[in-house]
Amino acid sequence: MLGRLLLLFSFMTVAVDAAAVTIYKYTDANGVVTYTDQKAAGAQVFVFRDRMVESLDSEVKLETLKHAAGETLLVRNDLYAPVQIELSINNAENAAGVPDKPISWILAPRSKIRLATLAPLDASKPLRYKTKLRYAMGDPRLIPTQKKYPLPWRGGPFSLSQGANGKYSHFGPKGRYALDIAMPEGTPIVAARAGVVVKIENQQSGRGNNPAGNFVRVLHKDGTMGVYLHLMKGSVKVAEGTHVKVGTPLALSGNTGNSTGPHLHFVIQRNVGLALESIPFDFSQPVNTLPNFAVGGD
Repeated sequence: MLGRLLLLFSFMTVAVDAAAVTIYKYTDANGVVTYTDQKAAGAQVFVFRDRMVESLDSEVKLETLKHAAGETLLVRNDLYAPVQIELSINNAENAAGVPDKPISWILAPRSKIRLATLAPLDASKPLRYKTKLRYAMGDPRLIPTQKKYPLPWRGGPFSLSQGANGKYSHFGPKGRYALDIAMPEGTPIVAARAGVVVKIENQQSGRGNNPAGNFVRVLHKDGTMGVYLHLMKGSVKVAEGTHVKVGTPLALSGNTGNSTGPHLHFVIQRNVGLALESIPFDFSQPVNTLPNFAVGGD
């Protein structure tokens, strides 16, 4: 089974033209689903969305406090991570206190801040304006300090099925430097670096609504984040706000989200300025060896 799995992923790393590899998906008469780079009768193009649907709308909120003097705009951050925010106020009518340019701030974890108070120029007329809040998890002022990471799993050895800048799916800003490691479902996934768990997804079945499937995001002290994707449903062992060390069990590997087969998608990201992007990293030992947590960073 593992041999078939590795064969499935092997064609993803073959060098091709600048365009991404086209992957086809078809189901045979026995109901077996096959993914291939060869077009077959009845096959459909499998579309990979190179992004994580990681909505923060319920955790980073713009609140309006109305009072006798006008309206105060506040932003609340319920995450266990800092958030870079930018608030723009446009199309203002009958309003005093409107800033000339967007308000930018780094909002600490689990905190709230007042950004502006607007008052009507004429109290007999309504106060009108439109707001736009942009945000990204992480502090872009911090500089990455670690480039090598211990293997984030137990067991193996396994093989790399797609590397950085892979033509199949590792070509967007968030995943350009990600690494995919083919492994059987249920493989223990562990923290490759100490930090705090800031976001998890644990209830997605199969393909679900999120290309990332179930995942764990760990914030490191230098502002980078390690993200472990396509995990098995219900297997995540850590809660948001949990502090982890190197080797702390996080979850079990799976095949959820936009995955063509069981594997771990591991990526290091940082906020580069209102946007999360992947950054280059290496494992501290060859992938096809047994994990050794005596090497690596904090």
